[in-house]
Amino acid sequence: MATTNARRTEELLRAMTIDEKAALCSGAAMWETAAIERLGLPALFMSDGPHGLRKQAAGGDHLGIDASIPATCFPTASAIASSWDVGLARTVGAAIADECLAEGVGVLLGPGLNMKRTPLCGRNFEYFSEDPRLAGELGAAFVSGVQGRGVGACPKHFAANNQETDRMRVSAEVDEAALRDIYLPAFERVVKEARPASLMCAYNKLNGTYCSESRGLLTRLLRDEWGFDGFVVSDWGAVDRREVALAAGLDLEMPSSGAVGPARVVAALREGRLGEAELDAAAGRVIEAVLEYGARAAQARAVDFDAQHALARRAATESMVLLKNDGSALPLRGGPIAVIGAMAKRPRIQGGGSSKVNAARLDVPYDAMATIAGAGRLSWSAGCDDEGRSDEASIAEAVGAARAAATAVLFLGLPDSYETEGRDRRDLRLPAGQLALLEAVSAAQPRLVVVLMCGSAVEMPWLPKAKAVLLAGLAGQASGGAVADILFGKANPSGKLAETFPLAVEHTPAWLGFPGNAGVSAYTEGRFIGYRWYDSRRIEPLFPFGHGLSYASFAYESLELDRAELGVAETLSVAFKLRNDGSVAGSEVVQLYIGAPETVPPRPRKTLGRFAKLALDPGEELTVRFELDARDFSRWDGAEGRSFVDGGVYGILIGSSSRDIRLAGELRVQGDSKRPAAFDRMTTIAEWLGNPVGREIFGPVWRGIAGSLGAAGDGEGAEEMMRLMGGTPAIKLCAFSGGAFTEETLDAIVAAANAAADAAHDAEAGQAS
Repeated sequence: MATTNARRTEELLRAMTIDEKAALCSGAAMWETAAIERLGLPALFMSDGPHGLRKQAAGGDHLGIDASIPATCFPTASAIASSWDVGLARTVGAAIADECLAEGVGVLLGPGLNMKRTPLCGRNFEYFSEDPRLAGELGAAFVSGVQGRGVGACPKHFAANNQETDRMRVSAEVDEAALRDIYLPAFERVVKEARPASLMCAYNKLNGTYCSESRGLLTRLLRDEWGFDGFVVSDWGAVDRREVALAAGLDLEMPSSGAVGPARVVAALREGRLGEAELDAAAGRVIEAVLEYGARAAQARAVDFDAQHALARRAATESMVLLKNDGSALPLRGGPIAVIGAMAKRPRIQGGGSSKVNAARLDVPYDAMATIAGAGRLSWSAGCDDEGRSDEASIAEAVGAARAAATAVLFLGLPDSYETEGRDRRDLRLPAGQLALLEAVSAAQPRLVVVLMCGSAVEMPWLPKAKAVLLAGLAGQASGGAVADILFGKANPSGKLAETFPLAVEHTPAWLGFPGNAGVSAYTEGRFIGYRWYDSRRIEPLFPFGHGLSYASFAYESLELDRAELGVAETLSVAFKLRNDGSVAGSEVVQLYIGAPETVPPRPRKTLGRFAKLALDPGEELTVRFELDARDFSRWDGAEGRSFVDGGVYGILIGSSSRDIRLAGELRVQGDSKRPAAFDRMTTIAEWLGNPVGREIFGPVWRGIAGSLGAAGDGEGAEEMMRLMGGTPAIKLCAFSGGAFTEETLDAIVAAANAAADAAHDAEAGQAS
């Protein structure tokens, strides 16, 4: 956050009473901070949401129940992520910020940066991806777009908020490696690259401590390590012990707690459990936000809603994913078309809960299709209701229409009740009524096109019955026009999946442990989520991460690496050629994956390293270039307590998806110098002798003891002794030696070995630098 208001902040802090400071650190209403009128400090207004402004009156609710003002409903984060278009995310963020300015909103509560640990999470439509790089780059672009217009952004929910079940009590039990490699990197990238005004902490506990009360999370990691300089706000209603949360680094409690929170803070100050310096730090950050974003929010400007809608349509078009297109069933050609499904006339455009936007307008898919094809060429039948319930009469009507047509276009998807804040999904199936409808229609009309409206993965046992499947996603108010454009070839699909679609829910990484029990959700899969899981377990997905078809075809050729070996301070340049061999213009998302060597502990077989979305005319060829450095090959090492590069041979894999690798090269990477594991009393004999330093210091002692036990020298007796005793901790030798080898002697050897190992490590690290 800018520090130009630092002097004014200090003046206000000196003039404020303890009660005023405490009140400022708690909301005055549902969406506003407290105003200090006697000092001329106004309130700061905040609003959801991630895919459009959801501004309610001051006394509204945070669950999307009460009405909000009309606003442009853009594609949800899950859809924007499928565009893989960083520039588009930035443009959408800026457009939402324009509507914030027009309504006096200073801080926009978004984007959601949580990882898609499992497709069962009911709020996945609000999140970008299962991959932290994709989520982080899109999130940073969105935040930059918002803040470039003078509105503050508030990424959320920090951290490991990956389920709705028991979300206000559950403890996400996540190991350090999974946190650092999967659940934190998107937040870290956004904080460091986009410098958001605020960050929202999550409801849940993380490893036993509420996120709102975790000093390790909110201060040591977020501020001290990452350099975050904005204010931390709670999720709405997440705070229990306000004074503990404030000491941990939570600056603003939202919404109003009816003076309970401020009273607890003042009491803690008086009792010496909280220092005034801690309160001043929190209040000061809130003041800076008010000065920075409150005044600008008052600069209302007119919004061109026609232009906003046009952008929403472009974003929707870029986000839709053509999953299947056998026999070039799409684009649609001549002949009558039976349009079937309630969602063709009442489309699902977003999920439920706090992000739900009161859409300013709505493009209906059927109407948009009729505009292109002519109403006389189309028929419509519902087949089932909005919740996916069907009856014999409705299905019979749909079957008759399908049989009379040349093609049937069937709109299916998840009802509102399936994807919403506060509830997780139980399975990955479409509603039973929709499945019955599909079965009947496919039997009557083999030329079947399915359009799916859902915010996360669904199972498709029916896939062989469809010639083509278009994932429309939850693509906002203009999705109807975008669907029609793609179906009839007026637009070329270019979206790619930002999450894996599994064959069955039982294949998903968290299946056996989700959503947990007894208040604990154990992340036993570690860093193996999404495609990392399916690749490493060699599980075939329904559709892999990064998959998406086009009406064009693209050729990948001539991979070149500018070096065969990469040092710790060097960069690698990767180049290859991409050509559009099709007859129409199209965009391709090229994906660079890094294939990992065998390590202990095991690493994911590949991880996304870079990506780009490129538009090409027919016959056009481009040279694509990416640059990597040694950090791109790192993983978190718990023993080292840092990001660590394993030395070895890595794959440089260029693909159209995570499973469709078109080009491959190899690169030898110099690894980091690893600090040796500390020796102690419980270090085994084999571990001592398997380490060069340990062997030099402990070896003579062992040979003496082995000799006293009848295994002198290096012959068969010594080998047999090692087979028997190699796994024995050294401390046990004190008893076996009959007192000749004492605990004091062992402690001296341990100290000498650790000192020698540290000296060797430091010398090696010095040479490398």
